[in-house]
Amino acid sequence: MNTATLCETLPRPFPNFSVVTSIRGRQTDSPSTRQLQQILDLVPQQMFMLEADWSAFFENQVAREYTGPVEAVSPKDFLGKITHLEDLDALLEAYADAMENGVPAEIEARLRRRDGQYRWFRHQLNPLRDGDGRIVRWCGARIDTHDEAKPQEATHKETLALREEIDAISMFEQIVGTAPALEAVLSRVAKVARTESTVLITGETGTGKELIARAIHKRSARAHRAFVSVNCAAIPRDLIASELFGHEKGAFTGALQRHMGRFELAEGGTLFLDEIGELPAETQVALLRVLQEREFQRVGGGQPIRADVRVIVATHRNLPALIAADAFRSDLFYRINVFPIHVPPLRERKEDIRLLVEYFIDRFASKSGKAIRRIDRKTMDRLESYAWPGNIRELQNVIERSVIVCDSEDFSIDESWLSSQAPASAPLPDALIAQEKEMIEAALTESLGRVSGPSGAAAKLGIPGSTLDSKIKALNINKRRFRAVHSPAH
Repeated sequence: MNTATLCETLPRPFPNFSVVTSIRGRQTDSPSTRQLQQILDLVPQQMFMLEADWSAFFENQVAREYTGPVEAVSPKDFLGKITHLEDLDALLEAYADAMENGVPAEIEARLRRRDGQYRWFRHQLNPLRDGDGRIVRWCGARIDTHDEAKPQEATHKETLALREEIDAISMFEQIVGTAPALEAVLSRVAKVARTESTVLITGETGTGKELIARAIHKRSARAHRAFVSVNCAAIPRDLIASELFGHEKGAFTGALQRHMGRFELAEGGTLFLDEIGELPAETQVALLRVLQEREFQRVGGGQPIRADVRVIVATHRNLPALIAADAFRSDLFYRINVFPIHVPPLRERKEDIRLLVEYFIDRFASKSGKAIRRIDRKTMDRLESYAWPGNIRELQNVIERSVIVCDSEDFSIDESWLSSQAPASAPLPDALIAQEKEMIEAALTESLGRVSGPSGAAAKLGIPGSTLDSKIKALNINKRRFRAVHSPAH
């Protein structure tokens, strides 16, 4: 039986309950009001009655049990307290249109359960008329459709993510190369992909850190969901929190509507945070909370939002050095440094340069409709001897530019295009390991060699004791040495 048919079965003349001033439908001394409440309470789905002028509103037992006690002074305030903020304006507008035009309304919106969780409902509103055809009240129902709506909501979020990432997808190419340094990276990718561990990818600019992140995603159980990429260095510092976590309407000047952040867009999938070292301090705190508690709040919002997202981060900067300079939080560093992968610079995998050159020539020649069959010998010698400070990105740009100006079947480059500058300094793996060892030893010194417990080194570093134990073993740190040297003499 649909809502309209059910409402028609209610007794007529319709009981007058305009004296019910509480939105929760407190009982009055009116027998007709009590009769109507008893009838509605027998219905096994959420039902409610609404006066035509919004002056009174009450629900049946099923509806009251779902939302629990809610204090409000008007029907609109009540809806504002139980309806998801993203759905409230549309719901109120649908109700208003129906009541203005005297027609039924049907709309999907999420309602908060008494435990704080939201579920999708189909809201149906039907007019009830007197003998003269005038609308005297509205009868409504809320039908739980959460199991049907949830996949649609996920698909909608993924669609938004894909639209925003459409330009980035065009650069996603296979990882080309057979050098031992690259093979070691791909071996680590294969091992970590099927886990849910957070991954920290380090390496110079242009080495392909995002390609490694995408490779991890494509080999993971989340491969069928969204991969959302954020370059933290490309977003103004005062907007990065809004970009990551979203914001509510009116949260700040210019926030004219609610904005869904990247964490919500990546729900069920993978979020890649490139240039993590550029995050401002306050955003580092918010990110740490997401990684620890798996929930966040939109800017200007107060409702926690659960986050089922795998996080992969990348940087070309020396994070331990940033920690020493108080520019990066040590607890966040250890939270993201669960599984580090260092992508080698191109100068450390020179045996791959020929493969990459041939790959990029084929790619750009096909796009431009040119047939390039040979590579000039001197050109290849120059390419293989060059240090490539911009790494694969620089190589790709040089090849694309050369293909554009090439007028024959022989490929060559203008030597002046290769920068004479020395390669930019970058954090070497050995330096990172040495600084990490220093941080752990400092914490062990302060904790007198204790690893776990409230005063242990793990607590001081903000990581689990088991993780610290593994790092101590990997770095060959003798924790007994700290206990022996610093323990009080007997």
